[in-house]
Amino acid sequence: MYAAMLDKKLVLAVSEAYLVNSRQKKLNQEIYRCPHCNKKVILIVSEKKSAFFKHLTSYTNLMGEKEEHHQSKMLFKAALTAAGFDAAVEIPLADGQLRADVLVAENLAFEIQCAPLSDAEFKHRHSLYQKIGVTDIWVVGQLHYLKHSLKHTQLIFFRRNKRWGNYYLEVNPAKNCFCLKFNVLQEAVTKKLRYQTKYFVLDEIGIRQFWNFRPKLKKYVGNPVNQRKYVQRQIKQKSKLGLKVAELLYQQKLSLEDLPNSIFIKYRNPGDENVLINYLQKKAS
Repeated sequence: MYAAMLDKKLVLAVSEAYLVNSRQKKLNQEIYRCPHCNKKVILIVSEKKSAFFKHLTSYTNLMGEKEEHHQSKMLFKAALTAAGFDAAVEIPLADGQLRADVLVAENLAFEIQCAPLSDAEFKHRHSLYQKIGVTDIWVVGQLHYLKHSLKHTQLIFFRRNKRWGNYYLEVNPAKNCFCLKFNVLQEAVTKKLRYQTKYFVLDEIGIRQFWNFRPKLKKYVGNPVNQRKYVQRQIKQKSKLGLKVAELLYQQKLSLEDLPNSIFIKYRNPGDENVLINYLQKKAS
């Protein structure tokens, strides 16, 4: 379909695509409708063929849905469709117990998470995906953006593969892009993270670049001086970590200065056990 209704006027897909490509408007921020049935359609911008409109036969804009979530789904749907995937949004799965935000293929779904999410709700949804053999990849909104200190609530959104190590996906619909944070590792004893970052435009080219992205992973080496200072502060402040370390050191008649630097230069997977605690517990057993 090469034309659609916008504000009761007929517009051409190529003309709307030009406005998007020249940054005069954002992709699918407008509400387009089919000139024949008046149902919603979206603009598909492709490098390989002329722009066109496509019906959203499976999409229902739920009342109360936040704009960030809605816009992100629409952008992923449009980009994936342009890249050749038969992507669809709001698809019921698992006998109606689950609704995929963006079903990319029969065995792959993107979940766009912009609102808070409890561990229990995540485990429920994730287990349903596992039962029906669909890989669920989670893409988060700005509430969950990964910064340089890990939050417990972010752990559920991590995934891992050989190319990227531990990775984390974020969407920014306002800028029409999504971000891959990869090779994510956590310092030995602190909540601080190290990671590499790559941004992709939410269009056909960006999706293709994302699937084929094969970066060189950096090797991180921790700073033992800073790590020791952090532990000293925790002991002085009598934090949960500080009290635990102090107890283990006392039991073994050790001081921080007695511990090898090799403990403090290591990095761990996000959320894994504290390297120092693990070392002291193994030494005591």
